Amino acid sequence: MTSLSDKATSFLQLHKPGDPVILPTVWDAWSANLAAAAGFAGLTVGSHPVADSIGRADNEGMTFAELLTRVRQITDAVSLPVSVDIESGYGLEPTQLIEGLLDVGAVGFNIEDTVHSEGGRLRDPQEHADLVGKLRDVTGAAGVHVVINARTDYIIKKHGDESTRVDQAIARLKLCAEAGADVLYPVGLHDDASQRRLTSELPLPVNMIGVPGKSVKAELADQGVARVSFGPLLQMALAEQANTLFERWK
Repeated sequence: MTSLSDKATSFLQLHKPGDPVILPTVWDAWSANLAAAAGFAGLTVGSHPVADSIGRADNEGMTFAELLTRVRQITDAVSLPVSVDIESGYGLEPTQLIEGLLDVGAVGFNIEDTVHSEGGRLRDPQEHADLVGKLRDVTGAAGVHVVINARTDYIIKKHGDESTRVDQAIARLKLCAEAGADVLYPVGLHDDASQRRLTSELPLPVNMIGVPGKSVKAELADQGVARVSFGPLLQMALAEQANTLFERWK
């Protein structure tokens, strides 16, 4: 059996700028098995689709324990490496977060700078980087190089002046890189010029969101993207297909 440490190392190696790893965003064992059967190399677990699937609100409307229960169901169902969106950390200590993730077999996670438990405030750039550093220290003590995907919401939440949003996102994520992140995630749907700036100026592999049925893998590769996930958009696309089927029976 592959150890979590080996699985985490292999997972990180999948992140190649210009040859992006596609990590379908799943929410339960059924969707995980569907993606695994299609031949993908890894999976992401999205907080939004998981919350929807259990009747909770996104933005930490579910508990970390509820999220971990679903992640365990997924890792029991598939052997692929799994990375989990832990939002802003649920107000928990880094040790609690890492121990919880490792206990359910996850080898990666997203951590964002919007603090949902504090009214949705945006962490100060150094504050967020310091959290990334603490999380990295805990993974080191655990002996597993859990893949940290440091996310900023600066662009998608339209903070600051539009003309400097990309600059500010880059500055924030560079601090996260220095603190020990492995992947950087300036979440949002960006124009071509902004996307190319992000991938060329950020010092680590960059995660971008893909829109099922619209985004083109070759274009994302040409833009230098290293990782593609879907957020809630895959679940939403499947819901649209389901509604089309339902219409036939009304």
